[in-house]
Amino acid sequence: MTQGGTRRPFFSIRELRKSFNGKVVLAGIDLDVLEGETVVVLGASGAGKTVLLRHLNGLLRPDAGEVFVQGIPLSGLSEDEMAPVRKRIGIVFQMGGLFDSLTVFENVAYPLREHTTMQESRIAARVKELLAMVELEGAERLLPAELSGGMRKRVALARALALEPQAVLYDEPTTGLDPLVTHKINLLIRGLQKRLGFTSVVVTHDLKSAFVVGDRFALLDQGKVRFVGTEEEVRRSDDELVREFVRTAL
Repeated sequence: MTQGGTRRPFFSIRELRKSFNGKVVLAGIDLDVLEGETVVVLGASGAGKTVLLRHLNGLLRPDAGEVFVQGIPLSGLSEDEMAPVRKRIGIVFQMGGLFDSLTVFENVAYPLREHTTMQESRIAARVKELLAMVELEGAERLLPAELSGGMRKRVALARALALEPQAVLYDEPTTGLDPLVTHKINLLIRGLQKRLGFTSVVVTHDLKSAFVVGDRFALLDQGKVRFVGTEEEVRRSDDELVREFVRTAL
């Protein structure tokens, strides 16, 4: 935050371009995500939502343009220099991305063991605290194969929060879940963001979910940001593609 309460951008994306095998996916993206807000990135399948998300912590490097994280340009950073930036940014992958051979405890403890010098007793206490945050107390000994889809998402979220990140990225966090579980996960995502105050970027094609978790909404179309606005601005928009998304949420 700046003085006077004005929020600065956590992420600034400028003229971001990316192609794969000659196919243009991002054709000049411009977008700011302010500190402490949740921006939901919408778009049809193949619109480049996940590609955009993976640029925000340097998992992908742009062909042109720039991503700034708290004012730091990522393009000039080596992998070693990128490491402290990535520690500030948790990510929840589409299918959870859990290690199938590790228990819930070991999955959540993994970043703590990998990136901190915490003693095992402190790690155990932190894992217990994280699982309580996502309402999975007592699940430490279960393997991913023993978890429901919703439980896997909760474990992935607990792991993403382990290093107390300043931002969390979500790639289709409710894909494959039934409507009731989807609503519970959305409420959990929103509740944790409000409680902990981190910045969030959520990729989804589901506007109904988006309205539960988001502060502002960015619609991708043909490799560019076609629309950015609040829920009220989304609902009032005359843009036909925006209106089509709204109709699907009714």
